[in-house]
Amino acid sequence: MTSGGFIERHNLWSDDQKRKAAEIAQRVKSGDIHLVRLAWADPHGYSRAKALTVPAFLSALKSGHNINVATSTLDSAGTRTFSSFVRGGGMGLDEMTGSPNLTLVPDPNTFRELPWAPGVAWIVGDEYFDSGKPFHFSPRQLLRRELARLGERGLRQMIGLEIEFYLLRVTQDQLTFDNVGAPGLRGRPVEVCPVEPGYHFHSESSMDMMQPVLSALVRAYEAINLPIRSIEKEWGPGQIECTFAPVDALEAADNAMLFRTATKQITRRMGHFATFMSRPGLKGYYSSGWHLHQSIVDATGANRFMPEGAGEPLSPFGMSYVAGLLEHAAPSTVFAAPTITGYRRFKPNSLAPDRASWGFDHRGAMIRVLGGVGDPATRMENRIGEPCANPYLYIASQLVAGMAGVDAGAHPGAQDDEPYNADRARLPATLPHALDELERSSLFRSAWGDLFVDYYLKVKRVEAGRYQAALEASGQPAGEDATQWEQNEYFDFF
Repeated sequence: MTSGGFIERHNLWSDDQKRKAAEIAQRVKSGDIHLVRLAWADPHGYSRAKALTVPAFLSALKSGHNINVATSTLDSAGTRTFSSFVRGGGMGLDEMTGSPNLTLVPDPNTFRELPWAPGVAWIVGDEYFDSGKPFHFSPRQLLRRELARLGERGLRQMIGLEIEFYLLRVTQDQLTFDNVGAPGLRGRPVEVCPVEPGYHFHSESSMDMMQPVLSALVRAYEAINLPIRSIEKEWGPGQIECTFAPVDALEAADNAMLFRTATKQITRRMGHFATFMSRPGLKGYYSSGWHLHQSIVDATGANRFMPEGAGEPLSPFGMSYVAGLLEHAAPSTVFAAPTITGYRRFKPNSLAPDRASWGFDHRGAMIRVLGGVGDPATRMENRIGEPCANPYLYIASQLVAGMAGVDAGAHPGAQDDEPYNADRARLPATLPHALDELERSSLFRSAWGDLFVDYYLKVKRVEAGRYQAALEASGQPAGEDATQWEQNEYFDFF
């Protein structure tokens, strides 16, 4: 099927992927599917896609499909951050001159049919240059590379997702020109109202007010093979938490991207609105988080974090992994909390950390350890993340930091029974602070290269600079609540 095509020429698929691709080709030829969304993640973890007709998709299963490199050069409001039309594309890279095409190669393991969009399927792709070289700035390629390094040790990373978001009801009948923005300037988001009063934790009655939408979401998640475990009414008005069973890290990252897009699309079709913005700029809205559960297993599936002796929270391997997460918490924060708003969560007694601490089953600590002797589900939960983090970069950053601790044989010290009073390094207080920590990180420069780190710094600093300019123009100091700039920037984007 792939004879002579780009994929076969550069040996980009495993035998299993080739087999699945053949099955997919037969499925799309059946006549039930008329479009396939070929998706990829931009630097923000936002899903970009092209909708391919069946003939175009069948061609993509042989030779990939052309996409413009431009989505990797834009900040969160579409500001062009690099001079694409000068030699080197503003990056000093000849291959980036002129905003060239990339070849997007679909991963057959990610194919799904979308039940809310009849006749439409979805699949994730990996970006390559025409030479077959992986694209420098692809978040998915970066995670794949880190997982391949881990695989060389005979190990795999398992990830369980626990992501919060807000459900609201749309009150605006139609868009107006106030909702229209421009490159670098987002329009006002659509008008909404709460779906329930909030601040009644795990209220069954409040959950029932949202049940028709929640039921539609769960049916869709199950239909597209997202391993949903629970859907819960959280703290704020319409704040929902979804938890998912652990799967291999790359699958978890793909699932996170699909989960966010599916949730937004389904709710909007039902006259509702879902936002993964950490703290919406609405009265009485509490911050949402993304708690990342992670473990490392060996080739037999044995959990390398599971302790052997009674009273031990983790194995020595697991303790060193925790130590790595703590030691490199400051530079890795920007991948877990990549927006201006994400840093509003890091407050004492807020159910989010304010420093690099750890504890056993302690929700005030950055790293919450769970499990024990004989428990194959032993894991650690990093509570630092916000729901709109790029899943590929968030997960990859955890792996890099944790394994650095393992390689150093590091120890995290005694657990923190009072994490908000612990003598531990504080987390960055702002996005610019976190970017400065990344710039100084020898670990991430060594793991991912100066090219990627400097690229990411440039993209995010343009975003942070636009926020600062808007704040200064308003004449108002930054306060506890999200500004109108943040609401415009993130509420509908994520």
